[in-house]
Amino acid sequence: MEFFFFKLCDRLRRYGLISSKGVQLEELIGLFLMILGHAVGIRVIKEQFQHLGKIVSRKFHFALEKMMMLAFDEIKPPENYNDYIGAIDETHIHAKIHLNEQIPYIGRKGFPTQNSMAICDFNMREVLTIHIYSWRHYEILILSFPNHHLLYKYYLVDAGYPNMKGYLAPYKGERYYLPVFHSSDQPKGERETFTYVHSSLRSVIERCFGVWKARWQILADMPRYKFDSPVAIVMISMALHNFIRRDVVAGIEFESHEENEDYVQDDDESYINPTIDDNEMRVVCDKITREFVL
Repeated sequence: MEFFFFKLCDRLRRYGLISSKGVQLEELIGLFLMILGHAVGIRVIKEQFQHLGKIVSRKFHFALEKMMMLAFDEIKPPENYNDYIGAIDETHIHAKIHLNEQIPYIGRKGFPTQNSMAICDFNMREVLTIHIYSWRHYEILILSFPNHHLLYKYYLVDAGYPNMKGYLAPYKGERYYLPVFHSSDQPKGERETFTYVHSSLRSVIERCFGVWKARWQILADMPRYKFDSPVAIVMISMALHNFIRRDVVAGIEFESHEENEDYVQDDDESYINPTIDDNEMRVVCDKITREFVL
């Protein structure tokens, strides 16, 4: 990881993150990564790095601004892909929000969360993330997600999404999650076989979320910042996830989740109005299903 750290320092210099009087670049990035990786507060950073709290706070937010430039460069769609572009899903990050501002952020979990939709490729790298402000905003966002330029390409989604152009969902009413198959009989029939393969491919995003959340502990205990800062932290942590994946590849978190196909995050299954299923994508689904028996 030392290689990763110094390569990250070199990369951030391009965005104007440089040493200043009293705080060297490497020290600044070190304290930033310590906050994200271990969810420590300003008091711990003050003692560890021997700086005043107001200096730590100011430098952290300065680094946050520059790190966003890294996020815009690192989180982007791949240049080449198969018919299935990647897997798409949502995840929840616990949010600390003032009581009078909580209602738009309370979903099925019953407490405020920052809800993010993400797409990952099949190398466990995030290629897109969008912050979702409310459940109604989420449904509108999914149904208008820009995929019209990707002719005959599609994202793999779970059964809570509609089968519509650009999204390939499994058959409704069939067994789906891999642990269910592994703890009972193997798939039977064409539809269940398709569903099993679909689940196996789409599980990459569950494992991707698992690695990401295991590495960046701040996602489990987000401090009470102004709300634009937590959104930035989510994006930056995803960008760092990609940076590590591309330049380091191996690591305890990646290895453990790559080997565990049964990993399922504890978020609820997505739910968008299933009555809008599209015949075109159902034809694609049936075509793939028939190929399993040829």
